[in-house]
Amino acid sequence: MPWDRNQMAARAAEELQDGWYVNLGIGIPTLVANYVGDKDITLQSENGMLGMGPFPFEGDEDPDLINAGKQTITELARTSYFDSAQSFGMIRGGKIAAAILGAMEVAENGDLANWMIPGKLVKGMGGAMDLVAGVGRVIVVMDHTNKHGDSKVLKACTLPLTGTGVVDRIITNLGVLDVVEGGLRIVETAEGVSEADLRAATEATIID
Repeated sequence: MPWDRNQMAARAAEELQDGWYVNLGIGIPTLVANYVGDKDITLQSENGMLGMGPFPFEGDEDPDLINAGKQTITELARTSYFDSAQSFGMIRGGKIAAAILGAMEVAENGDLANWMIPGKLVKGMGGAMDLVAGVGRVIVVMDHTNKHGDSKVLKACTLPLTGTGVVDRIITNLGVLDVVEGGLRIVETAEGVSEADLRAATEATIID
């Protein structure tokens, strides 16, 4: 069976290493905070929080503690707060080891489209463009296909780009792919999903 949202988030959490400072994008990536476990990971939110904890239990929410996606979160003993200028200074200064982001489309060369669909109202790009340009590693977590069954892992993106050649690894509900020279390489598939299934759902070039 393909992975669900929580399984994708748990798989993404496996990518993180002790000592890393990590930014989580909105959507599925925010769930990664629940699966960090005992790793010494510091989660950064571009709205001015370093050291995010997992989501609160129902009834324990603090409306003043939110992530960049305006979801309520928890703080840790080491949590610190600052303004947006300092937050983006961390991102632009290369202090963030990895970003886990959602996407609408990813291309086989690592191009990323994750901020708008032409003709639809959007609030802005947020921190996505800065993140893909400033962090050490970009991991995308998303469904492999859209609601019509069309691949979101493409030869070339059709939507406005957030960054060119910025994605390192793609984690979808069907498996894990790396961006390598000449296309994508399958790292693993979700339990019950064959390589043939993954290839059939992928427009991008998959190399052996």
